[in-house]
Amino acid sequence: MPKKISWRYHRPACTTCKRAQAFLDEHSCEVAVTINSQKERIGPADALKLLDGVRRLVAMKGKNVVEFDLVKDRPDDETLLKHLIGPTGKLRAPSIRVGDTFAVGFNPESYQKILGIR
Repeated sequence: MPKKISWRYHRPACTTCKRAQAFLDEHSCEVAVTINSQKERIGPADALKLLDGVRRLVAMKGKNVVEFDLVKDRPDDETLLKHLIGPTGKLRAPSIRVGDTFAVGFNPESYQKILGIR
């Protein structure tokens, strides 16, 4: 059964975004909404709004993965923005929302956990 991703943010020319998309394709994941970061830039204030209704944030940079429980122990906005915003001052890509989990960056093992893939 295909996994449902409610929202995906990506840069078409980004190598990491391409790897993330290949992973999603390989595992037959369906994406309801895809946003091209070159056409719609998401700044810090809007990035924080994306966390409304999110219980868990998973921030990935290569093998470095940091998880935040946004209900029990939500960090301050400055800490969250350090993980959400890239060097351009906009939301990092790729980013996805699956249920009440928001993930920024790509790590195959983390994607497997987030999507419930064995």
